[in-house]
Amino acid sequence: MASSMNSLETIQKKIDAVKLFLSVSLSIANAHTVDFYTCDVWDQFMAVPPVEVLTEITLNGDHKRAPEHYLNHGNAKKITFGFCDDSKRLVDVAEFLEAAYAHSLPGLGVCVGRTELLQSLRHTDNAQPLEEVPGAVVESDEFMNSKKSHEVQAMSEVVASLAQRCRVKQVIDVGSGKGYLCSFLSLRYGLQVYGIDSSSVNTHGAQERNRKLKKYSRAYQRHSKANRTPTVVPPSGQEDLEDIAPGEREKEDMVKMSGDAEKEEGKGRRDGEAQTNTTGLTDRNEEDAMTSLTSAILLEDNSLPELDQSDPASAPEEPFLSALCVGMVEPTSPRVPPSELSLEERERRKRENLDRKARSWVNSGGMGSGMLYSPLTSYVTAETELKEIIGELEDAVMVGLHTCGDLAPSTLRMFVAKRELLSVCSVGCCYHLLSEEFDPTRQECPSSSVCGFPLSGYLREQSWFCGRNARMSACLALERVSKGQGIQMESLFYRAVLHVILRDHYSSFKSEKRVGNVYSKATSFVDYVWRALRRLELDGSKLSDGVIQGYHDTYRPRMVEMEAFNMLKVTLAPCIEGLILLDRLCYLKEQEDVAFSTLVQLFDPLLSPRCYGVVGVKAPGTELS
Repeated sequence: MASSMNSLETIQKKIDAVKLFLSVSLSIANAHTVDFYTCDVWDQFMAVPPVEVLTEITLNGDHKRAPEHYLNHGNAKKITFGFCDDSKRLVDVAEFLEAAYAHSLPGLGVCVGRTELLQSLRHTDNAQPLEEVPGAVVESDEFMNSKKSHEVQAMSEVVASLAQRCRVKQVIDVGSGKGYLCSFLSLRYGLQVYGIDSSSVNTHGAQERNRKLKKYSRAYQRHSKANRTPTVVPPSGQEDLEDIAPGEREKEDMVKMSGDAEKEEGKGRRDGEAQTNTTGLTDRNEEDAMTSLTSAILLEDNSLPELDQSDPASAPEEPFLSALCVGMVEPTSPRVPPSELSLEERERRKRENLDRKARSWVNSGGMGSGMLYSPLTSYVTAETELKEIIGELEDAVMVGLHTCGDLAPSTLRMFVAKRELLSVCSVGCCYHLLSEEFDPTRQECPSSSVCGFPLSGYLREQSWFCGRNARMSACLALERVSKGQGIQMESLFYRAVLHVILRDHYSSFKSEKRVGNVYSKATSFVDYVWRALRRLELDGSKLSDGVIQGYHDTYRPRMVEMEAFNMLKVTLAPCIEGLILLDRLCYLKEQEDVAFSTLVQLFDPLLSPRCYGVVGVKAPGTELS
């Protein structure tokens, strides 16, 4: 295989460039939207009117100045990126926007396209076409929504190419969720796939879905071979798949799968865990959901303790956590680390996995059937012994599609540490759930824990710290906001003005409870405030409708400030995400046994905002001590 597209030294220089830009601009991403008026955020960071910001963002769409423009000044004090060196306030919006693009992954030029990666993986003297299961007909868009279908088809071809390149037949999908990628890999490419997820609900659902897909695939193949007009479905009582005409089999199975998928989608969003991948909402709701999600990310209030996410009653009140699964991030529930499980529970899970694997093997008809997907329930970390989970472990490819929070860096650590793992393809999400080693408060990553960021030795030596609000901002989808799937500004405005009311009329405007998603239920700002006060269990006798409406009228003319500021946060999102992903790529390039590593854009960012994957391949014959 050709050497990596970018050397370790090149990636380190790119990291330095992004760090330099973020050292000036990261304070914007870390600012609390909730504190926008109570802390005079606009005056603190901005020296230009908000209309100028919005106009420049709208008109100046070509921010593509080369990164070297910002690196060749010699004197770092002259590199302002639009900020005044003395006041630290933004004075030149156009230069800021140009710098933001230049320090995003597209501007840095460090990513390869999916097609280029596939060509590189197949570029050998005896290259063979990618092998597919003979007669396999699996159209992913017939049993997934458009977003998930796009992701699965794009990633499965890369994974299958990695497996072919490394001459392996096993794939381990960490955080496999509902098993769409696993099923597709086994059906289309005949790979033996082990899907590991911490949620038994998801693994059970994945197994049932896989069984239906198997029936659908067989029916489709029979229909193709028969090449005849579909017959009428037999009368009631003859519902077995083998007795239904081929054309009707696929219709019936698809109706059943569609109904089951909708039920399991809702259940999965309620019961999802950190190592869970979800398909998001149906297409007709996805655009509205993304708008709500963007606003919820910006509205995240770290000054208030989080509600217990394991409490179903509290879940609907948290708009951010309830919407995270839509193409970006996924909801989490409290998990029990393996070290805290009892011996009985460990044995029970092990037996359950072995039984499930045996059933899957029998039901699939063995290796000759091409159905080689085994869903397993386990909580995994970089220290997990895969042989304890997978008894027939062989050399394999490790993959993760939208692995949540620390699971993505753990996947890369496992790839480096395990001799059997010859290649990896990891697409992460939920950056706000990453633990940071150099968090000054040490709340996110205790000293005894292995943290998710930074991962590379290069950034760890520099003790780099982003901050939770900045990582939250990294979850924003610039491309979608730019196309009008934007921000619900009114909900953000309501929450910020509420914070002013809490400051003015209550001795402390912090609470043991979160306001939650009361905006969706409120009919007006006055109604919103009353609902929020009840939610926070505060005395409402101090206020009246007139006083509340007065606050709204006072701050309403300044709503444009919040809109402009949040657009700047959205603009910074790709830079923060870029630093996180460059750190992961740098980690792989630091490993002597990793012969090839790169960042690849796998997906269309409009369909799937977390569109970048980290790919690594070990040198042939690598043996770890």
